[in-house]
Amino acid sequence: MAKLPTPAPDTDSATAQPPSFESALTELESIVTAMEAGQMPLQDALDAYQRGVVLLRQCQETLTAAEQQIRVLDTNGLREFVPETGAELDD
Repeated sequence: MAKLPTPAPDTDSATAQPPSFESALTELESIVTAMEAGQMPLQDALDAYQRGVVLLRQCQETLTAAEQQIRVLDTNGLREFVPETGAELDD
């Protein structure tokens, strides 16, 4: 019988921090592995699926925010570094 991974602490309270992207992704991978084993009782599988959806949404939101930050950096002058010519280092 597949055992459902221990979920991260609930993030519903105002003081709780959501798990990091890496932590959420690791937990999501554990849920998928446990569900793929096919040995979970129906209610456990439904609970795992629900938790997986929450984690998936969190990961997608984190990635979307990162993409937006990259776009902002790109449009605000992020460019390849080209060293100034003629500037020599004194030894």
